[in-house]
Amino acid sequence: SQATKMKLKHNINPVLLQFINLIILVYTFVTYIPWYILSGSRQAIAKAKQVKARPVNNKPGGAYRSVNSLHCLASVLYPGCDTLDKVFKYAKTKYKDRKLLGTREILKEEDEIQPSGKVFKKVILGKYNWLSYEDVYIKAVNFGNGLAVLGQQPKTNIAIFCETRAEWMIAAQACFMCNYQLVTLYATLGGPAIVHGLNETEVTTIITSKELMQTKLKEIVSQVPLLRHIITVDGKPTTWAEFPKGVIVHTMASVQAMGAKADPGNKQQARPAPSDIAVIMYTSGSTGVPKGVMISHCNLIAGITGMAERIPNLGEKDIYIGYLPLAHVLELSAELVCLSHGCPIGYSSPQTLADQSSKIKKGSKGDVTTLKPTLMAAVPEIMDRIYKNVMNKVNEMTTFQRNLFILAYNYKMEQISKGYTTPLCDSLIFRKVRMLLGGKIRILLCGGAPLSAATQRFMNICFCCPVGQGYGLTESAGAGTITEVWDYTTGRVGAPLVCCEIKLRNWEEGGYYNTDKPYPRGEILIGGPNVTVGYYKNEVRTKKDFTVDENGQRWLHTGDIGEFQHDGCLKIIDRKKDLVKLQAGEYVSLGKVEAALKNLPLVDNICAYASSFHSYVIGFVVPNQKELAELARKKGFKGTWEEICNSPEMEKEVLKVLAEAALAANLEKFEIPVKIRLSPDPWTPETGLVTDAFKLKRKELTAYYQTDIDRMYGRNVK
Repeated sequence: SQATKMKLKHNINPVLLQFINLIILVYTFVTYIPWYILSGSRQAIAKAKQVKARPVNNKPGGAYRSVNSLHCLASVLYPGCDTLDKVFKYAKTKYKDRKLLGTREILKEEDEIQPSGKVFKKVILGKYNWLSYEDVYIKAVNFGNGLAVLGQQPKTNIAIFCETRAEWMIAAQACFMCNYQLVTLYATLGGPAIVHGLNETEVTTIITSKELMQTKLKEIVSQVPLLRHIITVDGKPTTWAEFPKGVIVHTMASVQAMGAKADPGNKQQARPAPSDIAVIMYTSGSTGVPKGVMISHCNLIAGITGMAERIPNLGEKDIYIGYLPLAHVLELSAELVCLSHGCPIGYSSPQTLADQSSKIKKGSKGDVTTLKPTLMAAVPEIMDRIYKNVMNKVNEMTTFQRNLFILAYNYKMEQISKGYTTPLCDSLIFRKVRMLLGGKIRILLCGGAPLSAATQRFMNICFCCPVGQGYGLTESAGAGTITEVWDYTTGRVGAPLVCCEIKLRNWEEGGYYNTDKPYPRGEILIGGPNVTVGYYKNEVRTKKDFTVDENGQRWLHTGDIGEFQHDGCLKIIDRKKDLVKLQAGEYVSLGKVEAALKNLPLVDNICAYASSFHSYVIGFVVPNQKELAELARKKGFKGTWEEICNSPEMEKEVLKVLAEAALAANLEKFEIPVKIRLSPDPWTPETGLVTDAFKLKRKELTAYYQTDIDRMYGRNVK
């Protein structure tokens, strides 16, 4: 079984192991009856076995809906609250003096010189200072009015290019109230991508931070001719005289002061309609130019309605920690879900998240230790990092401690797979690990890329909580599917949310059909009120990725391949496009990498390969026999053609040539193949690895080179 494969290896004497297993068996038997009577897990086991989604008709390719929205898709969170400003006003009235946004105070900043001579900035942070719903509402109203004083008109664009922090959410709420279209850009985007986004949306105002203004904006501001106002959320920078003439730098506080004094006038006409654009969210594109996804008020509200339904008992007793980029739909949606349900949001960053984080001074507390959140969103890369850190610590333990941990880990894995809980193991063995995230996490939400089964199981076991794996795209307002909290299976992304329906369309080229047995398979199409308006100023791409059916419902063609399992849960099994998201979130266009390297004299054919579970690209290369033989001769390598191709030494030499060509072709560092396999045999249509037109058949190539893929990604090969 899958659980057996994921178990940790121990080195306990077989006789002793038999004795320990006997004790565990007796313990399990004795505790089962009281657990069965007292625990609510019986209902959870029953719910886990229930069908979660059904097709709306019996036709092949019929749409699947959640059993909770079979007759009507959900689109509104609260009656009458059909725009984001109304949702916030409703929440403000209901939770008035409750805490909403928290920020830690900085007690001390210092430079720490490393043995290598590098200087690392370290901080000592104090307690969280909180703004109530009322405080945030007033700040947002004043900021919106202040932007109007600066000349911002309803239904015009305004950009935010800022780290995740309370001011980001305040600025966003101000824009939602005044019907300004908020253009979001990742703080990690490169210069040309930022310039493209700002110029395409023709913004005159950008909201940013001192640090990003100094490090990113200063270099490109001259390339954005329409820019007139820069608003810094954290005070005025010390050197800001070098900006071009006509660009004025304001602080957020000064704009709020203007707004507080301004005559509100007739604000009613500025209020947004449900179909008005709330956010233009820039997302990475396959050609390197980011696309702006237009998300309306009703799209976002439908999305957060669907997400909120999958988080049981969400409310004022919860605390959410916000540290992922708010320019990403996963984080923005998660925070809007919290804001609309009275759940406070404490802000953090990847550099200050835990006690061991890079900016936290040794001996002082990271954000999770201080905040003790109950809800947290994470991308697989962060979870994988926690998994590796804990496993490294386990390996450093004494033999006794390590074997005790492994026995408890494997025991709990078995219990979880049956739907049971292990309160004794949780309190005695896993309590310390759980404290790494503050000790109170009750649900971990995961999205952005696929999560490996081993990491998901590790989080379930060591952090004693469910991992809600989700699937959604910026184009679907982040909503699609999320696993239910009592579903402890791995490798699936759950049933459709109550706000949308999903159908599978045949993809003949890949050999996936919605009539396949035992499970229907095909390209995933998402339909519902959460499906967005399209791409900004890109009608051609919008028509390609979005369709409207006879009932007027919009459908998004995701390019991902899925299968619906017996209980209506979706599993992602392939990708139609050759665009792959690496573990850290960068997108790699495999075709682009191949195009840059295909024309080298040394290369007859190349297939780039990347996995969302890993952080680098690998490749299979059919080398040119004459060129490679010559390279081998120069390097003094003797052998047959097969020996040359199978030589790790020659792989390294070819990699050097590829890396040089990749840099010359302006490939990003993460796009350059890190490892390769040299193929002694050419790819012909007869081999089944290329089409008659010599186009690569990625699925067949992947299967053919699976052993090499495992080797290049450092997996165990039997």
